[in-house]
Amino acid sequence: MDQPIGTESSSNYDDLENKSLQEILFAINKEDFSIATSVSNALIQIEALTLVALEKLKTGGRLFYIGAGTSGRLGVLDASEIPPTFGVNNVIIGLIAGGDIALRKAVEFAEDDSKQAWNDLQEYNISNADVLMGISASGETPYVLGALKTANEMGIVTGCIVCNLNSSIAKESRFPIEVQTGPEFITGSTRMKAGTVQKMILNMISTSLMIGLKKVKGNKMVEMQLTNNKLINRGIKMLMQELKVDETIATALLEKFKNVNKAIENYNQK
Repeated sequence: MDQPIGTESSSNYDDLENKSLQEILFAINKEDFSIATSVSNALIQIEALTLVALEKLKTGGRLFYIGAGTSGRLGVLDASEIPPTFGVNNVIIGLIAGGDIALRKAVEFAEDDSKQAWNDLQEYNISNADVLMGISASGETPYVLGALKTANEMGIVTGCIVCNLNSSIAKESRFPIEVQTGPEFITGSTRMKAGTVQKMILNMISTSLMIGLKKVKGNKMVEMQLTNNKLINRGIKMLMQELKVDETIATALLEKFKNVNKAIENYNQK
């Protein structure tokens, strides 16, 4: 039998049930410390994928995330946070093996279907104007690999985030991001270090893309959706700071334009 790959190899810790809570917490924290450096080693790969994605998005393209299990959930999570944070819809789209039900409950064998991801993508009319990024801790997930192969045949830009080196998914991707996370604290539990690495990289990519699309001014989320009182108050403070106006004027501007950036633009055109 082949030796297990990095993320599936045996934990550096054992007899966990006999360890104290303090020992467990310290050990998990020690493992988590190791992964920030691993991500920094992949910055050139992250930059390459983000640059090509930005060029596509600037001309009306979209970025698709596909994954299974934890990887899929993290992609859907990142994509779902883009509209309220940056005020744009259907620019970054996340799909998970098994569909939305898999966000809460494991769907048996969903990740093993090498054709289903491409079928799922057809609902969105994916084309060579877009970018397809697979997310997989092992780098071998059939759901992800099958779609990347078809996308490459169709001339669609492909990329990935994987947590093992020399994986099939990385080899299939034009712009791979490979971060070797090694054994998990609990053997094979890739929701831990691998999942944290994936979330870190997704944060970097999507945030950089939105800055590149001018959805941030200074360091402020000027295109955020004003969906609750906290965000409305934040918007008022942004306007007060940016335009050097009092709270009454800032409140009136936000009520009129319903958007921080539009309020700034219209006030400056006076």
